[in-house]
Formats: sequence, structure tokens, C-alpha cells
Amino acid sequence: MALEQLSDVVQRCQAIQDDNYTTEDYSVFQIAGRTCIEDGESAQVLSIVVDEENKNIVRCMGWNLLGPLVQILLKKEENNLPHCLAILTHLLEVCSPKELLVGLLEQVEEAHPDSIAETVILLLQPVQKVLLRLGGRKASSVGMALSTLLGQVARLPVPQTKEQEEDDVFSLCRCCSALLVFVRPFVEEAKQSRTPKEDELRTELLKFSMKSLCEPLLEVQLKDPETLAESPLRNFATEIVGILSDIGESLPDLLSHSLLRRREVPGFLEEEVCYPKESLASLAYLLFVQHIAMDTFPTVFSSVFVLQCNMEYINLFLSRTEESRLQKGLDLYEKSLVRVEDNSLPVQLMELKSFFSVPQNLVKVMTLCPIQHLRIKGLKVLQLSIDKFDTEAKYKFFQCMLKTSHHAGVEGYIIKNIKNQIDFALNLDNGNEWFMGAHLFPLLRQVLCLPQGPETDLLQNLDRVMESLNLLRYLLIRDKAWKNQTGIWTELYKIEDYYMKPLRTGLNMSKAHYEAELQNTKGNSKKTNLKAIKESVCSLTVGNEKMPNMTPEMQLQVLHSALHTFDMMESVLARIEEIIEVKEKP
Repeated sequence: MALEQLSDVVQRCQAIQDDNYTTEDYSVFQIAGRTCIEDGESAQVLSIVVDEENKNIVRCMGWNLLGPLVQILLKKEENNLPHCLAILTHLLEVCSPKELLVGLLEQVEEAHPDSIAETVILLLQPVQKVLLRLGGRKASSVGMALSTLLGQVARLPVPQTKEQEEDDVFSLCRCCSALLVFVRPFVEEAKQSRTPKEDELRTELLKFSMKSLCEPLLEVQLKDPETLAESPLRNFATEIVGILSDIGESLPDLLSHSLLRRREVPGFLEEEVCYPKESLASLAYLLFVQHIAMDTFPTVFSSVFVLQCNMEYINLFLSRTEESRLQKGLDLYEKSLVRVEDNSLPVQLMELKSFFSVPQNLVKVMTLCPIQHLRIKGLKVLQLSIDKFDTEAKYKFFQCMLKTSHHAGVEGYIIKNIKNQIDFALNLDNGNEWFMGAHLFPLLRQVLCLPQGPETDLLQNLDRVMESLNLLRYLLIRDKAWKNQTGIWTELYKIEDYYMKPLRTGLNMSKAHYEAELQNTKGNSKKTNLKAIKESVCSLTVGNEKMPNMTPEMQLQVLHSALHTFDMMESVLARIEEIIEVKEKP
């Protein structure tokens, strides 16, 4: 029935001049042709399509058969496969390239999630062939095709392990490799000519490269060449960076784009995401961490300038929560810092927004990230960044971190670094103005501080308090009263008033509170038999905060631990008081 309808409409249309076919003709041809192909009558459809008398009809209507043809080709039905391939090949030669392109890209967009890779691989060559038929006016069509194809490829899962990439379990590697073959003729065309039309083509290739850097490359964790010698994804990244160079993009200009803000592309506004930050961040990572195309990067640029360029990209990575982004941010920060000489970054850099934002995001990684190896890496990179600042910059950095980190562990770590800098200054022949004398006092006031005075939660601020006490004790032992190089002995009476006395009061209050809780808990335990103690679960309130439900046994352990901590603080404080008492004696 469908074959008869197809034959009838074709025969009727043969008599029509100037391709004045009606809407009904198109509809009957499409429905009947689709049904014939789906019913396994592709051999008969092929004979109609290749008939020279039907050339004009097929040229105008043939692209409507793309849908059923693609479905049969994806199913790989042996009986129909050769005929369907022949029909598709013929359509690619005779139909309007613009209509073919729309039809083919429609099939790509409508691909079932389970057959995205197969659809893309199947249609890449036909799409390329159609685009090449468009001649010199193809830039926008190339852009549309690349955007559609890459959009679908980006939906494929990214391999996480070496084995997944080797086996290409998600077919992403195969698609990326096929995309490179697809785009190569257009890159070559853009390279060979400098006409306005090729400028348009270069712009479309630039969009494609930038989008590729973002998806899928931003999600990919490239394997080390020693681990995976043949990596399709590393090859894809290398080729994408190569395309940027082929179309006349300067890698240094791209990386410094966020810093200099002066790039312009004719006919393509920056706000249209010609240079997305995420894509540039991905490019920086590929260059400086994976060393892709690094041999083409000029060595004339200073390591400090490269760090400045990368800071915004580092901040972008570290502001995210995904493991892959955080890992890339930490790696990029580390590699950018390693290139810089120790004690060389000037204080002026602290005025740049990114040099403020990156440490704040680094603190979040160190304190909030649930992944241990990233927290450890964050601490390592923080120390590396401290080592690179000059003395004044270190001073300003410490001030900033003590003011903004709001985390006792981080503050404790900063105070330990301050102690190291003071020690370094005392060991120099002519001292250091930033960690000695007048400049040191404002910093010490930030260090030797109880946020809520005597009522400060000493357990929550344990790291900060212990490092502060250790620093004060070190200063009193290391800097003799008769030398007073740091000025600590001049400032001591103030420190006793604003820090030591409130701390002593706070310790006494805390110990009294916890000892009372300990006695109450012991008293309650005596009223209950041993079995009930083990089975009972109750809550404990300390410092107006309700602790998680726990057995009386667990409560006792917590309270004993807290009291031990207070004893430890009190011991260091007592030693400091002894040192002061001894040195104040005539």
C-alpha cells in the first residue's frame, strides 16, 4: 500500500514543471517513503530514488527520508543496510545541502540518550560532506553543526579511570577522535586564507574550541602519559589547543585575556561568550599542569605575570565544590607558584581582587571539603603561597587571614607561620622591620586576642589559643629583656591586661563549668545500675550548646578530655607567668 502511494506521488510529480509541488505531495512522499523503509522495502525505494526521471523530485523532497534511514542504519538490519546506505549516499549528492544539514542535525539532536555516540559517529561524515558542498558561504552552517555535535558529545559520561578510558566504555573517546577528523578540513581552510569569509569561519572554530575546553575537557582528569601512553582524551586536548594556534589565536593573549581585557573579534561580541572564563581556565590547566603545547608558549613572560593571569582561573576552580574542579584549581595554583622565586611576590599584588579571593576559597577547601586528600593538598598549597610572598606581603597576608578565615585551625596555622617569620627576623644581623618592633605590635594584638573575652569557647578555639601561647612563650624566651629586639617587653604589661588575665579568667570559668558537669554526670551514674548505664542514652549541654546523644560513659570521656585540654592550656600559661616573674626580678 505505501509503495503504491510512493509510486503514485512520484509519477504524478514527474509531470509538474518548475518544482511547483504541493504541500500534499511533500506529505505523501514523506509518509509513504518512511513506511516503505520501515517495512523493509528499501530496495524498491532505492530504485525510485536513483531513477533519473525522479531527480528533481528527490532533490526537493528526498531529505525527508533521512529520519527512517538513520534509524535503520543505527539498527544495522542486514537485509536493509546496503540499500539504506545507498539511498543516503545518493541523497547527499543530489539534495539541497542546506535542507540536508537541517535534517541531519535534527537526527543528531533527537538521538536517544542510549544511542548518542552511535548517532554522532554515523552522521559525522555525511554532515561534513554536506558542509563541504556549501562552498565559501558555510561559516554559520559549520558553527551550527559543531555546536549541535559537540552539545550531544558533551552529554556522554566522562571516563574516571585508566581502564574506562582504555576500554572507552562510554564511547566519549571515539566521538572526540571522530570530531577531530570532522573539523580538520575547516581548520585547514581557515589557515590558508585571510578573507572576511575565512574570518567568520575562524570565529566559528574559535567558538568550537572554547566550548570543547569547557565540555568535555573541563570535566576530564587527564591521565599521566607514563600511566596511559595512548590517551584519546589527551590527544583531543592537544589538538584543540593546536586548533587555537592554527586559527591565529595567541596562547599568551588568551591567558592574559582576563587580566588585560582588550581582545576584540569582528562580528562577535565578548558578552556572547567568545572567551568564557571556564574555557580559559581549562586552557591554563592544560598548559601549566598537563604541559600540553607548553613548548609553544613564549618563555619571555615572567613567572609572576603568569601567576597573575592564572589567579582568576584558580579562583574560579576553587569556588566550586566538584572534586575535579577543586583538584584542577589546587594543581594549577601549585604549578603557578612553583615557577615563582621564594620571597619575591610584592605586597602590591595583595591589592588585586583575586589575591584576596583565592586564599578565602582555599580556606573553604581546607575546612569544608569532605575529601581528605584535597584538604591536605590545600594546606600544602597555602604554605607554598606564603613562602612566595616577600616580607611585607607576608605581614599583610597574615593580617588578612587572621581577620577573615574565622576558623581556629587556620588561625593557628597562620600564627605558627608568624612565629617562624619572627624567628627568621631575629636570626638576621640587621633584623626585619615588619616582624620586629613597632610593626609587630598590631599583628600581635590580632594574634593575642580572645574573640569573646573570658567567655570565649576555649575548646573551639584550641588551635588558635595554643599557638598564641606558644608564640608568646617563644618571644619571652628568645628575645632577652635587655635586648628587647621585638619590643615584646615594652608591650608586655598591655598583653597581660588584654590577653593573659582574660584567658586566666576564661580557663577558671571553663574548668569550673566542666568539673560541675563531671560531678553531675558521676552522680547520675551512681543512681543507676551498671547495665542501665551501658544501655541508657542521654544528652549533655555544655556552653548553652546541646551535644549529640551519648551514653553516660561517653559523656565522662568527653568531660575528662575537655578538662585535660584546659590543664594543657593552663600549664603553658603558667610557664609564661613564671618567665615574666623571673625576668622582672631585680
